[in-house]
Amino acid sequence: MTTRIDTRFADLKREGRAAFVTYVMCGDPDIETSLAIIKALPSAGADIIELGMPFTDPMADGPSIQAAGLRALKAGTTLKKTLDVVRRFRESDDRTPIVLMGYYNPIYIHGVDKFLNDAKTAGLDGLIIVDLPPEEDDELCIPTLKAGLNFIRLATPTTDDKRLPAVLANTSGFVYYVSVKGITGSAAGDAAEVSKAVGRIKRHTALPVVVGFGIRTPQAAGATAAHADGVAVGTALVEAVRDSLDAQNCATPKTVTAVADTVASIAAGVRGAHQAAE
Repeated sequence: MTTRIDTRFADLKREGRAAFVTYVMCGDPDIETSLAIIKALPSAGADIIELGMPFTDPMADGPSIQAAGLRALKAGTTLKKTLDVVRRFRESDDRTPIVLMGYYNPIYIHGVDKFLNDAKTAGLDGLIIVDLPPEEDDELCIPTLKAGLNFIRLATPTTDDKRLPAVLANTSGFVYYVSVKGITGSAAGDAAEVSKAVGRIKRHTALPVVVGFGIRTPQAAGATAAHADGVAVGTALVEAVRDSLDAQNCATPKTVTAVADTVASIAAGVRGAHQAAE
């Protein structure tokens, strides 16, 4: 079965450029503003949208994304409401792939079978669940694939050649390469090291490799896009939301535009890498 993610990467391969994958936290700073931000992403230059599921104990997230999750939880965002945002997005956009990124606990509480059915019905395309290792594939990964959704796995600088086949075994859609050791929002990875790591992963899989963590600027995005099939940016967008809020952490008339402008700026860097290569 071909998913929206597969179709998008095939289209981009024909164009000869890397994907720009944008991450925003669902429900930050509130559900309606969050939906407006997500709707604005494709026209600003996003090729794939990663949607954060707010969770109370986000161990892999840096301070900015943790704070976004807390704002979303304070605004009453739940997994059910997150899937409803996806459903409402799909009313006007049936092409842009959406991946839910987060932790297993909310899905476990929702019930795996019920969640996958609800996710499929809402129009979700894939999952990145950062706290489920390959040894737990029967828990969620295999059921996700059977439901026709992509299950995207993270590889890191410490994922050696011995470990990589296990990480890639049931991965689909794309591989997310974490370019730095540590949490989101860390310093950017070195371009030469990223290039070497992407090459190593590609010796084990035909899947596209998307590089993320630590990429904040058009220049860094362009440098990464020259070596990868996609570039993922999250912290810079979450901080654009934060910096647009009022003293009570509520949305202002600038909030949606601030994120869209940041996306457009970084998207230009990603696309510039393709033009530079021509």
